Amino acid sequence: MQEKVGLSTSDTGRGKSKMSKHITHGYHMVEGKSHHTMEDNVFAQFKQVDDNELGLFAIFDGHLSHEIPDYLRSHIFNNILNEPNFWAEPASAIKRAYRITDATILDKAANLGKGGSTAVTAILINGEKLVVANVGDSRAVIYKNGVAKQLSIDHDADTERTIIEDRGGFVTNFLGDVPRVDGQLAVARAFGDKSLKEHLSSEPDVVVELIDDNTEFLILASDGVWKVLSNQEAADCIKNIKDARSAAKHLNEQALAKGSTDDISCVVVRFQ
Repeated sequence: MQEKVGLSTSDTGRGKSKMSKHITHGYHMVEGKSHHTMEDNVFAQFKQVDDNELGLFAIFDGHLSHEIPDYLRSHIFNNILNEPNFWAEPASAIKRAYRITDATILDKAANLGKGGSTAVTAILINGEKLVVANVGDSRAVIYKNGVAKQLSIDHDADTERTIIEDRGGFVTNFLGDVPRVDGQLAVARAFGDKSLKEHLSSEPDVVVELIDDNTEFLILASDGVWKVLSNQEAADCIKNIKDARSAAKHLNEQALAKGSTDDISCVVVRFQ
């Protein structure tokens, strides 16, 4: 099993807010026991925009593709921040940016390939407001007062069966397997997947969460973590690790110890 660290904008896997010195981030990635190249990617960076500071964090989990997660890492936040109404209406701006990004990926399918990618993005505005969006089953979990709260929504095929069928698709439930869109994809929303797109959505769910004195940390992770750990288990296993990168690494190691064989990516943002 090969460990891959350093794919974020920080070579050390760590970062710190300049506006709020106590806010830090760290990330860690592990390649799974599969016969393909690493299909996850991460983004973790603090960015100054005029008088504002943005913390930009994301997990991209590809399927049949590493090119699309790579493309998302390079473009998704630029597309979001280029939306003219981002500061006034971040939720609607993010939804529009997701749609534009997906349309571009589909147009570039000849170069980016036939696969797709899930995504969970989190934008921390001035250390005070967190805007989380996702398509697919990568997940955002926030930890406050000892309680892990899921901010994102898992878009599995069975939950969105009616929507998929209304689009002309179907969901299979074969014994020993997870429900799949048209017998192929285990998530109902994703970027790319041109051959399945008429039955899939790239519309994100968006949640706004205020950061207060009781907010301890945020976890973003691909489903390689969530297949084997509950939200509370994941949060509890890192709650006493103050270094964000060490926390992300430990969480991935716990997922591996629990038997996860998938690619695993994790970003931890600590607020205290």
